[in-house]
Amino acid sequence: MSAKIVRIEFDDVMVPARPDSVNSEAFDRPLHKLSSGGVPGWSIQFDALPKTIVRLHLENGVIGLGEFYRDASQATLRATALRLLGVDVAGLNLQDLPLPAGRWYDGFECAIADAYCKAAGIPLYMLLGGAYRTQVRCGFWTGHRTVADAVRKAREGQSLGFDCIKFKCDLSDPVVEWCAGIRDACGPRFQVILDPNERFETLPEAASRARQLEPIGNVLCLEDPLPRWNLAGTRALRARTSIPVAVHVSLPYREMGQLPQDAIAAIREEACDYFNFNGGIWPCQRLFQLADQHEIPYWHGSEVDLGILEAAYVHKSAAGRRATLPADIFGRLVREHDLLATPLRIENGHAALPQGPGLGVELDRAALDHYRVSSWSTEQAQ
Repeated sequence: MSAKIVRIEFDDVMVPARPDSVNSEAFDRPLHKLSSGGVPGWSIQFDALPKTIVRLHLENGVIGLGEFYRDASQATLRATALRLLGVDVAGLNLQDLPLPAGRWYDGFECAIADAYCKAAGIPLYMLLGGAYRTQVRCGFWTGHRTVADAVRKAREGQSLGFDCIKFKCDLSDPVVEWCAGIRDACGPRFQVILDPNERFETLPEAASRARQLEPIGNVLCLEDPLPRWNLAGTRALRARTSIPVAVHVSLPYREMGQLPQDAIAAIREEACDYFNFNGGIWPCQRLFQLADQHEIPYWHGSEVDLGILEAAYVHKSAAGRRATLPADIFGRLVREHDLLATPLRIENGHAALPQGPGLGVELDRAALDHYRVSSWSTEQAQ
């Protein structure tokens, strides 16, 4: 039976964040790190940028679902889609697709993998070699907060069954007071990840905060506390604190210089205890295996995504031997909807591995219609 791609549909959607899910009301701190529309990074809130959903139709009637990271270039998507029309999915090397690298790769790869597995009648995790676990640990998440709000959000996460919360932060945030208040309110076993996105800036600043956080005892790790070029500083920070340090290798951020080789450099420089990885299905698998070989635990990151990409993250994490740290899979907790007909099942801080062929999820067409802002398609000439 033919598995040729005959039609590709795209839908741009805008799915707002839920009230009170990101920052305290007093703070207007955008979290989109990349430049966009002529403005620099950290200038736009993530939910003010569109996400693109792709439906890849095969000649045999199978439809593969994919999702792109926010602010995808329509011109690039159109040009790539035209090159994919007529391609037989069954004949592709799924580990190395003929696609441009970067932020456009992962959405197409997701749709191709979903279609391939649906045609074969297997779930995605089986294509990745099988699952080490049927549930993936997840963390609660929020942005910049007052101390009272930080404690309130931690208690909210704990009431939902989570045992960890991740905060976006920078030097202006009272992270020590956050963690002390959370320990008192939630107990010492409820953990905190602090993610400055490199904005603790210098070794003395990062080390000062680490020294104050150590006796509180509930910080799971500091994620990318220092600029990524400063691996020597990150290694020195590890020597000055007992708090683990994580390095985030985000392949969608190639335009900011993030590459798979960053993981090799971090290992060589002994600059991390943990990794946060995100990117395409097989590119992430290669990073997972690298960390496995060096016995470094990791988790799967995100861009506060919708349900299609998050389903792929669950499959990938289930197939990663040391993907045991709390994954950034929380889209429907932050956004109004994940566009899935049946949401990912997250109970007691763990996401259940979807079953069924491919990703094991289906689009909620009514939700897609509700949040759609534009659509277009390409089709193979008859």
